[in-house]
Amino acid sequence: MHFSESLKKNRDFQNVYRRGKSYANKYLVMYILPNQTETNRLGISVSKKVGNSVIRHHLTRLIRESYRLHEDMFNSGLDIVVIARATAAHISYREVESALLHLGGLHKIIH
Repeated sequence: MHFSESLKKNRDFQNVYRRGKSYANKYLVMYILPNQTETNRLGISVSKKVGNSVIRHHLTRLIRESYRLHEDMFNSGLDIVVIARATAAHISYREVESALLHLGGLHKIIH
């Protein structure tokens, strides 16, 4: 089951930041914007404030995997941008998963 693609272009990220709705918790910020397609597009942003490249890539993989395992719970037709906060630098997979699902619940995009 593959519902999602990646958001890659800076223009797409900027569009979601400008026109989307955001919620945040201790570790993550999530922006949501409907995209008029059947699929979701996921973008992940981890800035240098979070840590060195090893930490940033590790966190990106945790977020992507957490989304992948739960993507059937998310509504479709959305552009989703997840931004990691500096507090997320050394958190476990379970904490990433819980933070992601919490934000999905706040946005009311989980069924």
